[in-house]
Amino acid sequence: MSDATADLSREANPGLFEHYSTAPGVFDEMRASPTVTRDHWRRLTRSLEALGPLEIGARWDSGRRILREHGVTYNVYGDPEGMERPWGLDLAPLIIPSSEWTRMEAGLIQRSRLFNLILSDLYGGGQQLLRDGFLPPELVYANPGFLRPCRGIATVNNVYVHLHACDLARAADGVWWVLADRTQAPSGVGYALENRTVISRILPDAIREDHVRRLASFFRAQREMLIGLAPRGRGRPSVALLTPGPHNETYFEHAYLARHLGFPLVEGADLTVRDRKVFLKTLEGLQPIDVLLRRVDDSYCDPLELRGESFLGVAGLVEATRAGNVTVANALGAGLMESPALMAFLPALCRHLLDEDLLMPSVATWWCGQSDELRYVLEHLDTLIIKPAVGVSSRQPWFGGRLSREDRDDLVALIRARPRDFVGQERVALSQAPVWRENRFEARSVVLRSYVAFGGDSFSVLPGGLTRASRDTEDPVVSMQSGGGSKDTWVLADAPEEKPEPQRDWIDSASSDRLLLGVPSRAADNLFWLGRYTERLEQTLRTLRCVLGRLSDEGAREGTGELVALSELLDRLDWASASAAKEYDDMRLQHRVLKLVYRSDIPGSVRELLGRVRFIASTVRDRFSGDTWRILGRLDADARTRPGRLPLASALAMIHNLILDLSAFNGMEMENMTRGHGWRFLDAGRRLERALSILSLLRACGQVGSRRADVLEPVLEIADSLMTYRLRHFAAPRLPGVMELLLSDGSNPRSLAFQLNTLLTHAREFPQDARLPGATAAVARILELQQALERVNVPAAAGRCADGECEALEASLQEISRELFGLGDEVNNYYFSHTVPQVS
Repeated sequence: MSDATADLSREANPGLFEHYSTAPGVFDEMRASPTVTRDHWRRLTRSLEALGPLEIGARWDSGRRILREHGVTYNVYGDPEGMERPWGLDLAPLIIPSSEWTRMEAGLIQRSRLFNLILSDLYGGGQQLLRDGFLPPELVYANPGFLRPCRGIATVNNVYVHLHACDLARAADGVWWVLADRTQAPSGVGYALENRTVISRILPDAIREDHVRRLASFFRAQREMLIGLAPRGRGRPSVALLTPGPHNETYFEHAYLARHLGFPLVEGADLTVRDRKVFLKTLEGLQPIDVLLRRVDDSYCDPLELRGESFLGVAGLVEATRAGNVTVANALGAGLMESPALMAFLPALCRHLLDEDLLMPSVATWWCGQSDELRYVLEHLDTLIIKPAVGVSSRQPWFGGRLSREDRDDLVALIRARPRDFVGQERVALSQAPVWRENRFEARSVVLRSYVAFGGDSFSVLPGGLTRASRDTEDPVVSMQSGGGSKDTWVLADAPEEKPEPQRDWIDSASSDRLLLGVPSRAADNLFWLGRYTERLEQTLRTLRCVLGRLSDEGAREGTGELVALSELLDRLDWASASAAKEYDDMRLQHRVLKLVYRSDIPGSVRELLGRVRFIASTVRDRFSGDTWRILGRLDADARTRPGRLPLASALAMIHNLILDLSAFNGMEMENMTRGHGWRFLDAGRRLERALSILSLLRACGQVGSRRADVLEPVLEIADSLMTYRLRHFAAPRLPGVMELLLSDGSNPRSLAFQLNTLLTHAREFPQDARLPGATAAVARILELQQALERVNVPAAAGRCADGECEALEASLQEISRELFGLGDEVNNYYFSHTVPQVS
């Protein structure tokens, strides 16, 4: 059967594409006509029809699960879904044939060359373009994107825009037009790579059969280009990725790219400028930075010379770049080229600077600062889109044809009052492509964001890019903020590529020995507290499981002695003690425990601790492997309430799963993390928290009173030492044996002695400078703690406590707890807060 016959046969039984129909007057990416599929789409449509809706649905469920496991999010400020909105990815890609991509690639490279030449003249040259009238001075000098302090700063290899992104749309005639340029800190390239990772897992055969071009070569080239942008004379350049932090909308991408490229992810507070040079503050001391790949808007990068209110940048960064000691990519001030008004002057600038016509045309643009253009915009307002002339505005553009009469009059008055602040742009009827909705394909408008990397003597274009699809057929704006989705973008090759797509996050490189090896103080601080909070969460879960297990056991509820003792133990642990009643009541205890499981507004509850773990883990996610991050991601999934279950059964099942997740995380930490300072602080935090939990549990046990014997077995269960005790004693638990096992038994990984021994090992390996005060304070305090524990005659003190005389044991345990809190403060002050200066 011929291809044409096969197409017509499928149209007779349309199946998956029965509801696929594009709007009139737009370009259909998939079909050349209602009955003919375009050649470069045929393999994919056949493959999808062969799978059928059930198999496609199952595969797409798998794709969404992968996105959840990878923790792919897009943070939208003020979003009712919360800060971490799941990333929207569609099953069907956008497909571009090889011949068409060749033309697009040439146009993108030309555009990147042009932008770098324009910026070179405006910032590094004599601003001849202004003198010769190719650009109006007010579009530069009155533009907030033009950073005057950056005038005259030379760039390595004359590279101002290292990564250039173009938002492309295809008009009804099939021509691609540039809707907008992104030169500030272009986002999306990491999401494009993640999209490919997911789609390649659910449609592997289709990708192979279509000879889809791979993305890995772009990232290898970008990595080498960044290293090549280091100031001259740096034999081993160091590169870091500067992020605004975990609250930024694309923070997932920042961490993803940092891990993929092999560069440390840093925030402004991690950096300092000394002697006009940029340094990373690490536990090992200051380490020089040669190249900063910034994801912070340029005006926020230096509070000293740019925006004084910024907490995201580094004071003195502009001066360091002026001195030629660090390269910032994209260059400070490159955001100027995002101004929509500049698009009106690009054709003439291209002919002047490159002696070429613009290969990738911009959407028709009229700057209202010119009288003829102003008149045209006002006369054709109903057919145009009105935007601010300079910068990138957070507000939606005005669609003239959609305005009410009153709003139209207000807009006209605004334009007449300040014509230089506005541009009019032609409204492009966006092309449409299939998206998967409710077991069928429907048509949605699409915009492609493409990427060009420039290193001074070479260019690399990402074969594809990030395609975004509109939320619904009537939505005039295609953006992730407005609820749109994304697509993988397939650029087809004429033949299979030779090298397979790497499946690892790491990119092998001859320059892999140039990495920064130090751990930033902020990262060590967060790892330390991640260890503490994960351990605190585990101990909380074990305690609640112990209580809920007995509440749900009918045999235990007939004789409530153990439950009464557990209720008193919770009081002594200071868990919601204000709600405790003088008389024991089953339902009251159950209510208290379930609140600690499900309420997020109670300090120390399961959900409150999960929130802390989630946030701190997000700040150091670039330091975890994909498998480790998937385990952390499962905590959220397993903490969801399952409908249809009884409260006790649901809570118990959730707690079981969360404890398994935390155990898996601890196992990955012990088996997969290199034994550097980051791992040591992570494990030290866990050991410190476990030691404090043991002491808190034993002190509460000693305070239970007459029902102390009833709580000994639950205490062993909470401390995960019940089997060990039974194997050793073959008898019911007694207080001296319990105390000895959990306090002084150095072979028990859950004992206080074991935690102190491990903490001492870590503290001796912490970076230290013996010349500075406090350098050995942590080691000294741990040795004192060990001596204090040895001075406690555990069997004798526990024996007296069993007879009701617990004051001496309580005083000893309280003093050890106080010293442990002091140890935590010393670690924080010396290594994280830097109240003790570490660099003179």
